[in-house]
Amino acid sequence: MNSPLHLSLLQTSLHWEDRTANLAHFEEKIHSMNTPTDIIVLPEMFSTGFTMNAAANAEPMDGPAMQWIRRIALEKKCVITGSLIIEINGQYFNRLIWMQPDGTELHYDKRHLFRLAGEEKTYTAGNRPLIVEYKGWKILPLICYDLRFPVWSRRSATNDYDMIMYVANWPERRNTAWKQLLPARAIENQAYLAAVNRIGNDGNGIPHTGDSVLLDFTGQPITAPASNSDCIITAELKKEPLVEFRNQFPFWQDADAFEMK
Repeated sequence: MNSPLHLSLLQTSLHWEDRTANLAHFEEKIHSMNTPTDIIVLPEMFSTGFTMNAAANAEPMDGPAMQWIRRIALEKKCVITGSLIIEINGQYFNRLIWMQPDGTELHYDKRHLFRLAGEEKTYTAGNRPLIVEYKGWKILPLICYDLRFPVWSRRSATNDYDMIMYVANWPERRNTAWKQLLPARAIENQAYLAAVNRIGNDGNGIPHTGDSVLLDFTGQPITAPASNSDCIITAELKKEPLVEFRNQFPFWQDADAFEMK
């Protein structure tokens, strides 16, 4: 049988374009955790906030935030994940880092760049999804605006993954969409869903309410959505109820076959 998976979502405010302050803040929160966990999930652009000032805030793949996330993963003996601004050969990426307990990393570059903020003018879009395997679980990590595009997260008839994970800087003004689309993604893919969003105003004065949550494969909350609170949301997920539900309701067998290009 698969091991239970313990997730911790860190919902908090971010210091605008201040890597040093953000890393110190997250380190303090992580060290305050009293119970062991398997995966710690940080928001989108956790070291800077959702800024289009990429040139001043980007770092290489061996930069200070990368070194920090690797050190914390090694110390805590768990996965740490969240997105950073990464520069590669003059291109900027909103890149989710999946840092593993042994210090090795996988990454996913945000596919859907947020046009209303001009993200597509600054960053380069990714073109491949990432499904990670960890402790007998398959997990699809995605970033913020990806939530609006169900084809990108659509699970095929081969049971590609067990959980979808979103890291976000999703503003309060559109939190109705956040609260509606998260359950939809869980329901249509018959998968657990973890979503972490920031709180507080960003450097452009845009407020965020968080509303981070863990959902089961029917779209029902495992944890109550956390609105406007600085908190750590931790829960245990079990694989057996998911497998039983998929066997009892094999809707995935009737899914449309298609290929992404």
